Amino acid sequence: MHHTGVLYEPAYSPSFHPQHDQHNESFEDEPPLLEELGINFDHIWQKTLTVLNPWKPADGSILNETDLTGPLIFCFALGSMLLLAGKIHFGYVYTMSILGCLGIHALLNLMSITGVSYGCVASVLGYCLLPMVILSSCAVLFSLQGTIGTVLAAAVIGWCSFSASKMFISTLAMDGQQLLVAYPCALLYGLFALLTVF
Repeated sequence: MHHTGVLYEPAYSPSFHPQHDQHNESFEDEPPLLEELGINFDHIWQKTLTVLNPWKPADGSILNETDLTGPLIFCFALGSMLLLAGKIHFGYVYTMSILGCLGIHALLNLMSITGVSYGCVASVLGYCLLPMVILSSCAVLFSLQGTIGTVLAAAVIGWCSFSASKMFISTLAMDGQQLLVAYPCALLYGLFALLTVF
């Protein structure tokens, strides 16, 4: 069989172009990847500011979102700061976070009429871990085993639990029950403070 060396090109068919354009238009109508993954930096920033300023009124619509990006970042930051202070406690941080979230989730579902999802509890508790990250960064600079360290740790535990309880009562409409919610939160954050100080 003899080949002549002629290249065969497919015949031009204009019917393919409208489909191609339609595919491009549908791709342009797609939402951004971060939005599809549920990562909203504006809401992360709003929640972070709510934790940093405990007297700022909490926005219930933002708090109802089960956003776990910020909490995972703060857990990793806490573990990293403890690592810089010479304490390898990543396993403890993540285990205490999971068990603490399960306990607070069960407690809040018993206390509130509306009920709350596990993701919402994990999100709030994770965001309120931010002051503990600040405390652990102080532990990198100087030892917290003394009077100053004890006072700082107690203040940070109060800050974390006050922020978390404020977010929970505003989300779940549990007026007048902030102290009841703050107490178990303070116990949980107290464990993180013990990891940080000792």
